[in-house]
Amino acid sequence: MAKEIFVENLADIETNFPQWYTDVVKKTQLADYGPVKGTMVIRPYGYAIWENIQRELDTRFKATGHSNAYFPLLIPMSFFTKEAEHVEGFAPEVAVVTHAGGEELAEPLAIRPTSETIIGNMYSKWLQSYRDLPILINQWANVMRWEKTTRPFLRTSEFLWQEGHTVHATEQEAEEETMKMLGVYKEFAENVLAIPVICGRKTEKEKFAGAVATYGMEAMMKDGKSLQAGTSHYLGQNFSKAFEIKFLDKDGVQKYGYTTSWGVSTRLIGAIIMAHGDERGLVLPPKVAPVQAVIVPIAAKKGGVMEACAQIKAELEAYGIRVKLDDSDNSPGWKFNEWEMKGVPVRIEVGPRDLEAGNVVLFRRDKCEKAESPRQGVASAVCTLLDEIQKDMLVAARERRDSRIVSADTLDGILKGVEAGNFVKAGWCGCRECEDKIKETSAASARVMCDELEHETCAVCGKKAVRTVYFARAY
Repeated sequence: MAKEIFVENLADIETNFPQWYTDVVKKTQLADYGPVKGTMVIRPYGYAIWENIQRELDTRFKATGHSNAYFPLLIPMSFFTKEAEHVEGFAPEVAVVTHAGGEELAEPLAIRPTSETIIGNMYSKWLQSYRDLPILINQWANVMRWEKTTRPFLRTSEFLWQEGHTVHATEQEAEEETMKMLGVYKEFAENVLAIPVICGRKTEKEKFAGAVATYGMEAMMKDGKSLQAGTSHYLGQNFSKAFEIKFLDKDGVQKYGYTTSWGVSTRLIGAIIMAHGDERGLVLPPKVAPVQAVIVPIAAKKGGVMEACAQIKAELEAYGIRVKLDDSDNSPGWKFNEWEMKGVPVRIEVGPRDLEAGNVVLFRRDKCEKAESPRQGVASAVCTLLDEIQKDMLVAARERRDSRIVSADTLDGILKGVEAGNFVKAGWCGCRECEDKIKETSAASARVMCDELEHETCAVCGKKAVRTVYFARAY
């Protein structure tokens, strides 16, 4: 029996996941390629998802005491030399401005790949006393990292993100901030994006350049690969000492502050696509969907149909639902395919027969199921259905992920596990050589370390394990 094709020119998700991803991004008009290699243009539908992500996160940041600010895009190159590990880590990705106004600049300027250095410079000016602490600032901005291999949303030369940067009086307070914001990200990923995540500390090899400790949030995509969906860094006093971020403490002694930084980016849109999408295209969680419900008239020219559609639209808007009435002259079948491909959570079909029976038809995109619903009270029913879809999407994603977490005691076991599209938990002795051997052999990297030690020996060398680690191939 021939396999049903839902969307023309959309690659098969099972046999060509990378091309399926690119096709979805282009055909749903999320983004397009920019004229400069490695850049992307985020189109209105994609940007609307980002705006919803921003709104949800911004509310959470402000609820935890953070304020928004903005810092310059151009950073003196000398700033990067002040923290040796930081400059070494970012050197291959930094784009540099050497000329402006027709003249060569006295000092080259980096286009920010991240802002620890320039924000550290400003904090050193603003911080005087313990009374000024903590400093809790976030910025929504663009950054540039000159990537060699790019893919829309997942890895581009320029992308949008938020980056929080904080200063604290004590090590304990800074570490608490680092973990608090990781928790904020985890709650957001699961309750807004409907993506279950695994959080934990990164290995020394995988940590942020210049950090004392990096904590990551890893999400499983439908092809079994991991996507780093967010990070939170405890920076200790590394940047404080590099940029003289000092304060006069209560005891009258000048002390260096303890700093953190944390961020997520438009990469989250890629996560949504790859964690939830199917053979029909996008499947969007209601909380970030630009359009939460679309109304499709059936036999629109027949009496009362368009009037009923307009009334339903007004009712849904009154409930705060993001709704669109598709009154174009395309056929209902074309509209069904179009809005399913765009991932709209709920479709409302309104036809003469439905109205005569006092009903409408509700289609839920996540399960591709239809059901009749009374015309009266349809707005309330859609609200309930949206909440149900949001919860069910998280449950489905968590069940799928948990079924694809396996354990391995040998290097060959890790290889077989990741080749089958799994996250693999394995013991690690803490040796960099063993971590590198796993990467060389299986193309899998250490994503995050588990809180509990679940393996007695290292999967590579057989020596005593000091950590259990999640290994996976990653984007």
